[in-house]
Amino acid sequence: MRYAVLRSVGNGSAFLRGDVRRRLGRVAHLSLVGATLLLGGAAAPVQPSQARTAGLPEAGTAADPGVPARPVAAWNDFCARYPSECTVDPGEPAVVSLTPATWHMLTTVNRRVNARIKPITDMAHWGVVDRWDFPDDGFGDCEDIQLLKRRMLVERRLPRRALRMTVVIDEIGEGHAVLMVRTDRGDLILDNKTNAVLPWRRTGYSFVKREGQDGRAWVSLNSDTSPATTANR
Repeated sequence: MRYAVLRSVGNGSAFLRGDVRRRLGRVAHLSLVGATLLLGGAAAPVQPSQARTAGLPEAGTAADPGVPARPVAAWNDFCARYPSECTVDPGEPAVVSLTPATWHMLTTVNRRVNARIKPITDMAHWGVVDRWDFPDDGFGDCEDIQLLKRRMLVERRLPRRALRMTVVIDEIGEGHAVLMVRTDRGDLILDNKTNAVLPWRRTGYSFVKREGQDGRAWVSLNSDTSPATTANR
């Protein structure tokens, strides 16, 4: 189109040729602006940090440990039967980097174990009020289910030191066990009562104590109430 217009001018003045060029340039500019508005504007470039955190939960906080605390009695019995499960390796990372792949792993393991294990009380299962064990027969209560999740995550190469068994008071005022995953985006909770992996502050629970990260002793989580058992499905 531009070639035809310039040819029609022939040997006219330079002024005319320049005027034609300016008019064509203006038309082209307006056309570009119109196309941009029609398409909703140019998309902002994705920053590397945005790509790394796409699909992840908002960054949260860590549950600050208090003074050393005694674990529930059933934990000591569990450690006597499975000493490697209770050994703390200070050479392991204390927190994990929450990447999209790690987030997918946590949500998948939480959902699959919740669907796989049928809830049952320790009294009905083992004939005792409180026992911590792996639900290898397909049945277990809260702590058994979280122990299986922890074992599966360790098998997937997450550091055991960042996967801490934790005792809480639940929504009905009973002792309950959850798995706390310590990440660089805050502490997350895997729970058999929900398939959602939640930041610890969004669970609605009162946090009592959890495994320590430097030895066998547990640490308090600033709660005045400590349940004697976690016999809760």
